[in-house]
Amino acid sequence: MIPRIALDAMGGDYGPNVIVPAALKMLSEQDKLEIILVGNETVIKPMLSHHSANIIQRLSIRHAGQLVEMDELPSHALRKKKDSSMRVAINLVKQNEADACVSAGNTGALMATARYVLKTLPGIDRPAIISALPNMLGTTTHVLDLGANIDTSSKQLFQFAIMGSVLAQAVDNLENPSIGLLNIGQEEIKGNESVKEAAKLLSSIKEVNYIGFVEGDDIYKGSVDVVVCDGFVGNVALKTTEGVAKMIGYFVKQSFRKNLWTRMTGLIALPIIKSIYHQIDPRQYNGASLLGLRGIVIKSHGSADVLSFTSAIKEAMIEVQKNVPSQISHILETLLNEQRVD
Repeated sequence: MIPRIALDAMGGDYGPNVIVPAALKMLSEQDKLEIILVGNETVIKPMLSHHSANIIQRLSIRHAGQLVEMDELPSHALRKKKDSSMRVAINLVKQNEADACVSAGNTGALMATARYVLKTLPGIDRPAIISALPNMLGTTTHVLDLGANIDTSSKQLFQFAIMGSVLAQAVDNLENPSIGLLNIGQEEIKGNESVKEAAKLLSSIKEVNYIGFVEGDDIYKGSVDVVVCDGFVGNVALKTTEGVAKMIGYFVKQSFRKNLWTRMTGLIALPIIKSIYHQIDPRQYNGASLLGLRGIVIKSHGSADVLSFTSAIKEAMIEVQKNVPSQISHILETLLNEQRVD
């Protein structure tokens, strides 16, 4: 199967200036890939000149006359921007003209539009945003929800766990990924009622490898494959992580710039610093999946550069090849048939 990926070419902070080069880079690296660039054709077409026939024949443009602004209200985008590059790209997935959509655009508008157009899978109340974060074992920890749902019930947390388990199994080739509920402690008595009830639901089934409550540091220890939480907690954890990473980077730079001796030390340590940065480079982990929809939608960071956006396209390709929505639907259908979930 050759994945067909629709790219919202106008979305994000840099629009086609990043997305078109990222598309061309991916096509040059992947022989079995087709890309549809969705956006203003008069802007996109001149950027495709001087490229090989092998690339151009696997690349097409779908014109869209509108653009969803990064600060636009989701409700306004949904009602007034039916010809936006974001909406048209998602429509291509709905119409089976594309296997997945990737956008760096407005997160709220993307979630609202994708949910309206594609609908949720049977057995899923709400979609969730999931992304992978690096850990101390050199692997990744998948965390969801990262901001799509502020208030969640125990049943919805249970659904997130099922979806996260399927994604981790598909993307990381894990046979039985471990699942943990993010809590303020590992003791059974801790946490709010939704988390406690979700723990009971997960403990009662054998289809997922539920290991109990985990704390925030477990995300980076690598002691669990999938961490489940509501969108409020997940988004705060993600933004805190980004802030700490920036602070550490700032302190390292300042320390090496203090004087001539520290600058010389920095030059000696440069290979080690580069190696560390490569391991935690956020550009390698760009591409959050909107799980629970009847189609694959990947959210790229709005300020993504070319390397970052190619990571998001790679995520879309994997989910297409592993048919993640179908796998989620199959497992949930099995659980519902067995009447294990109210």
